[in-house]
Amino acid sequence: MGTKKWAWLATRRLQVALLLFNSNRFSYLRNSTFSAHLVIASLTPAQQKREFIPTDAMLPLGARCYNTDMAIERVIDTSLHEDDSEERAVEYSLRPTNFNEYIGQRRLKTNLKLAIEAARKRNDVMDHVLLYGPPGLGKTTMAGVIAHEMGANFRATSAPSIEKAGDLASILTNLADGDILFIDEIHRLRRAVEEILYSAMEDYKLDIVIGKGPAARSVKLDLPRFTLIGATTQAGNLAGPLRDRFGHSYRLEYYANDDIQQIIERSANILNTKIKPEAAKLLAERSRLTPRIANRLLKRVRDYADVNGDGIIDTPTAKNALDMLEIDDLGLDPADRNMLTLMYEKYGDKPVGLNTIAALTGDEASTIEDYLEPFLVQMGMIQRTPRGRVVTDIAKRHLGL
Repeated sequence: MGTKKWAWLATRRLQVALLLFNSNRFSYLRNSTFSAHLVIASLTPAQQKREFIPTDAMLPLGARCYNTDMAIERVIDTSLHEDDSEERAVEYSLRPTNFNEYIGQRRLKTNLKLAIEAARKRNDVMDHVLLYGPPGLGKTTMAGVIAHEMGANFRATSAPSIEKAGDLASILTNLADGDILFIDEIHRLRRAVEEILYSAMEDYKLDIVIGKGPAARSVKLDLPRFTLIGATTQAGNLAGPLRDRFGHSYRLEYYANDDIQQIIERSANILNTKIKPEAAKLLAERSRLTPRIANRLLKRVRDYADVNGDGIIDTPTAKNALDMLEIDDLGLDPADRNMLTLMYEKYGDKPVGLNTIAALTGDEASTIEDYLEPFLVQMGMIQRTPRGRVVTDIAKRHLGL
């Protein structure tokens, strides 16, 4: 087929997808670019014919149009799908609001309870708090719990959304005494923005420069006494002066399976879904020790139970749903198994560099380092060495390599 015809077909397919988009007849895959992920959900061959798509370009029902750099959506992805308003609403409804509802992280809760009680007795604000650890462990939720326990207003934002120093200045000047400001992904603050925080955190003053050139002058504005809570998955990327200004710095650890089971049972109760204890235990064992993944698996299994059963999640229903999602006994999904298999088949027991793994799997190096690797290291399936990553005997036995 000639280049012009291919170009015409691509244009025509995009036009059809746009037509379906306007009539809500196709689904959009999360975590993707518009040009890369289009899923035609209800276009039959007859409808394709009416849309004047040539026979050799017709798409079967549910076919996917994608480019070569398309990334498969992972059910056990630890990132929060902010572009999905329905999932975001459900996610927020499952979040605990106080320490009694917050399951797990006992050491962290003990230390924070002490700090909050002391601040309340002094009628003062808490010292600034830094929460760090892998994604999906409850850093944002804990920030909300702290605000609730302090009886303070909770103002949340994320570092990438603060593009200029003026954006941060606007946020800070709109705070009231005792407010809690939460900045997610604080390691991604721009340097010019970050430097404004130094005096704001330490002296509750805002240094701003008015004018330019020889006429420029510095003005200090008084700020209300507030508590900054920063959350990050990469504490090592924080600048030293910023990190040192946090009075409390805590790492959130992976959860025990018993805690994950309690979280699943609590979430099922909020979602008005009946789940058997054995099924909750099965989901907990495959949730990668992460509450966000546990809640996401619960919702997918609930969908399966509603469609293929009576809505009650028992062990056979949970197992069938997890098998359909291709999540194995240890919580590994196809992306994990593919990475481990490629590493061993291509390099055996030799160390493999991060960029080499990225080239093998087609993922970004940052995706592997932030989302794939931490759990595999935690489970002892990958060993990190100065020369690279090595597939361990545990992984080989599990995958039958």
